[in-house]
Amino acid sequence: MPDTPLDLSKLALQRGPSPGESTSTRRQPRRWLLRYALPIGILLGFLGLLLASAGRQWLPQQAVTVVPVIVQRGEIQQAGTALFQAAGWIEPRPSAISVAALAPGVIESLLVVEGQQVAKDEPIARLIAIDAELAVEQAEATLAIRNGELRRAEAERDAAMIRVEQPIHLQVALAEARSVLAKAKTQRDALPFLIEAAEAERKFTADSVAGKTAARNAIAGIVLQRAQSEHAQADATLRELRDRQPNLEREIDAVQSKVDALETQLKLLVEERRQLEEAHAKVESATALRDEAASLLRAAKLNLKRTVVTAPIAGRVLRVVASPGTRVMGLEHNSRQSSSTVIEMYDPARLQVRADVRLDDVPMVVPGQSVEIETASVTGTLNGRVLQSTSVANIQKNTLEVKVELIDPPSNVSPEMLVTATFLAPELPKSQTEPTETVRIMIPQSLVQTGETGPFVWIVDSSGLAQRRPIKSGKSSEEGLVEVLEGLQVTDKVIASGIENLQPGDGVKVSGEEQSLGR
Repeated sequence: MPDTPLDLSKLALQRGPSPGESTSTRRQPRRWLLRYALPIGILLGFLGLLLASAGRQWLPQQAVTVVPVIVQRGEIQQAGTALFQAAGWIEPRPSAISVAALAPGVIESLLVVEGQQVAKDEPIARLIAIDAELAVEQAEATLAIRNGELRRAEAERDAAMIRVEQPIHLQVALAEARSVLAKAKTQRDALPFLIEAAEAERKFTADSVAGKTAARNAIAGIVLQRAQSEHAQADATLRELRDRQPNLEREIDAVQSKVDALETQLKLLVEERRQLEEAHAKVESATALRDEAASLLRAAKLNLKRTVVTAPIAGRVLRVVASPGTRVMGLEHNSRQSSSTVIEMYDPARLQVRADVRLDDVPMVVPGQSVEIETASVTGTLNGRVLQSTSVANIQKNTLEVKVELIDPPSNVSPEMLVTATFLAPELPKSQTEPTETVRIMIPQSLVQTGETGPFVWIVDSSGLAQRRPIKSGKSSEEGLVEVLEGLQVTDKVIASGIENLQPGDGVKVSGEEQSLGR
C-alpha cells in the first residue's frame, strides 16, 4: 500500500466559535455562574452549617446536675496484702461525749484540764450553789407545813370515823330526850291525882275560911287572913293543874318527835358520814400537798447536787468548753444544745479512724476488713478493722469517708491525730486461688429508675441531649453504689437531678456535678 501523508489538522480541537454562534453569546452563562451562583451557594452552605451548629442553643434547655460513672479497676489479692492507703484522723468512737451542767447557773471553778484522765462520777466543775441551798431550805419548810396539815386532817378523819362507829353524842342526846319524854309522861299520869289533891286542899281551905269567918270575934284577924290566903293559893294551884294537862300533851308530842328524830339520825348517821367523807377528802388533799412538797424538796436537793458537774464515764478530757464565770443554761427548754456543755471527753479504749478513701478504691472496702494504721505518736503500726462506709462523699477530693475501728489503742493515741491507713486484702473465697483483675462500673443506686422494660438511667450524650439508657444492674454496696453490668460506658455522665418532665432527645444544660453519693 502506497504511503499517504497524514493530515494532523483533523486531530486539533475546535476552540473558536462554531459557525453561526457569536462570542458574546458563549461567554454570558459562564460569567453569571462565576459572579453570582457560586458565591451565593457558598454563603448558603455556610449559613446552613452555622444554623445546624448553633440552632440547638436557641432551643429551651433544662438545667441538670450529673454524676460521672465510677470505674473501678483492680486486682483481687491474697489476704493480708496491702491494697491501698488513705489519709485520715483519729476520733472518739462513736463520738465525743458532751458533759453538760444539768442545772442552770454560773461556773464557780473548773476541776480538770484537757487530756486529764478522770474517773466515773469524779467532779468536773462546781457552780455557785447559794441559790440552790436556799431553795432546799424553803422546800424543807414547806414540807414541814404540809406534814402538819396532813396530821390535822388525819386527826379530823379519825374523830369523824369514831363518831360514825360510836355515835355517843347522838346516844346521849337521845337518852336525854327519852328522859324528858318519860318525865313529861309521868307528870301527865300524875296530873289527875294532883288535881284531886288540889281540889281536896281547896275544899279544906274553903271550910277553914268559913269557920274562921264565923268565929271572927273569937280569933285574931291575922288567922282569918292566913286562912283566906291558903284558900286562894289552893284555888290557884287547882286551876294551874287543870290548865297543865294540854301543855303536857303538847310537850310530850314535841319530845316524842325529838326522840324519833334522834333515833332516825342515830340509824342513818347522815351528818357523821358526810363529815367522815369530808375528812377523807381533806386527808387526800393534805397527802397530795405533802407529796408535792416532798417532790419539790427532792427537786431542790437534786438541783443542789447538780451544782457539782461530774463525769458520766471513766475517760479522758478531750476539750474544755466553758470557763469560770460562764453561765450555763442547764435543762431549760429554751437553751441551745451547746449552752450547757462544760467539757467534752472520750473513752481512750474506744477510738476510730475516719479515713478519706478514693472513690476508685471504695469497691475494695468491706466491713470487717483488716487495716494497718500508722501515726507519728506511735512506733510501729496499729491494728484496726473497717466498721462501715459513710454516706458523705467529697466531690472535690473525689473521696468517701470510711470508719475504721482501732483495736486496743495505746494510751498515747488521742483524737485529732493524723494517720495513714493501709487497707489489707480480705480473705479470698475457697474457690478462688489465683489473683484476678476486676473492672467494675459503679453509679449511685438512687439514680436507677425502673420502667416497663426494666431499670434505666438518664444520661447526657456528647451532643448535650438527654437520653434514657436501659441498664443491667448488679450487686449493691453499703455506701449506696450499685454495679452496672451492661448499658453504660466509662465516659457516660448520669443525670442526678432535673429529670422532671424530661423526654429523650431534650436539650439539657449541665449546671454542675452532684456533691454527695449514696443514700
